Amino acid sequence: MAINQRMTMGEWTLLFTLSVLWGGSFFFNGVAVSQLPTFTIVVARVAMAAVILWCVALGRRQRIPHGWRLWRAFLVMGLLNNVIPFSLIVWGQSQISAGVAAILNAATPLLTVVVAHGATADEKITAARFMGVLLGMVGVVVVIGADALASLGLRMVAQLACLAAALSYAFAGVFGRRFRAMGVSPLVTAAGQVTASSVILLPIMLVVERPWQLPSPGVEAILACSGLATLSTALAYVIYFRILATAGATNLLLVTLLVPVSAILLGVMVLQETLLPNHLMGMALIGLGLAAIDGRPLTAARTMAQRLAGHSSAPP
Repeated sequence: MAINQRMTMGEWTLLFTLSVLWGGSFFFNGVAVSQLPTFTIVVARVAMAAVILWCVALGRRQRIPHGWRLWRAFLVMGLLNNVIPFSLIVWGQSQISAGVAAILNAATPLLTVVVAHGATADEKITAARFMGVLLGMVGVVVVIGADALASLGLRMVAQLACLAAALSYAFAGVFGRRFRAMGVSPLVTAAGQVTASSVILLPIMLVVERPWQLPSPGVEAILACSGLATLSTALAYVIYFRILATAGATNLLLVTLLVPVSAILLGVMVLQETLLPNHLMGMALIGLGLAAIDGRPLTAARTMAQRLAGHSSAPP
C-alpha cells in the first residue's frame, strides 16, 4: 500500500512528539555514559523496553508473533535500528559533545532521501524535498551553534561513527516499511524489534564488558537508563512504527531535524535556560525546510500570491 507523500496533521503531531522523546535520549545518554560502558547502557535500554512493550501487548490481548520469517525481519530491523546506531552513538558521545552528535544525526533524513529513492517506488527524490532537507540541516547547525561546528573534525573516528549510525537509521526506515504489509501492529513491531536487539546485544555485553565486575551505578545512571527505556525507546518506537506505516521512511526521519529544537525548548521550559537569537533563527530555517518538504504551505502561499496578482491586474 502506498504511503502518504504529505503527512496529515495527526502524523505531524506524532512526529513532534517523537522528536521530544528522542531529544531526551541525548540527555539520558550523557548522564549514563559517565558511569556505565556502551553495551551495558544499550542492553539496559532495549531489554527494559522489551519487557514494557510485551506487557502492554499482552494486556491489550495482541498475539505474540510466531514464525522464522517474521522474527528474521525483527532481527534485521533490530540490527539496523538499534544495535548498530545505538552502539555507535553512545560510543561516539563518549568522545564528542552532544551538540556535534546531534548535528551529525541530522544527516539522517538526507541519507534517507537517497536510500528511499533507490529502494522504493513511492519515495522518490524531488527538488523541494532535497532542498528542504538541506535547509533543515543548516537550521540544526544554527540552533546548536558555531562552537559545536568548530569542533567538527577534531575527533574524526567518533564523528564517522555518528554518521554511520545515521546511515543505519536510513536503511532501517526503508526496511521497516514491510511490517505493515505483513499485518503486524506498531506495538508488536516495536516489541519484536527491541527483543531481537536484546538477543543480539546481551552476549556481546557479557563477553566484552562483564558488567558484574563494574562498580554499582548511582541513582542518576539508573534513572537515565530507565528514561531511555520507557520514554526514548518503548513509547518512542510505538509512535515510530505508527508513522512509518502510513507516512514512509523519508517523512518519518525528518524527526532528526526536530530533535535539537525539542531539546532546546525542553531546556527553556524545564530548566529555565535562555532562548538565544541563534535558536530562533535555526528554528525558523528548520520550519522553512519542513514547509518545503511538506509542500502545502508553499502551495498555499503561491495560490494567495496569484490571487493577489489577479486582483491587482483586474480593471477597475
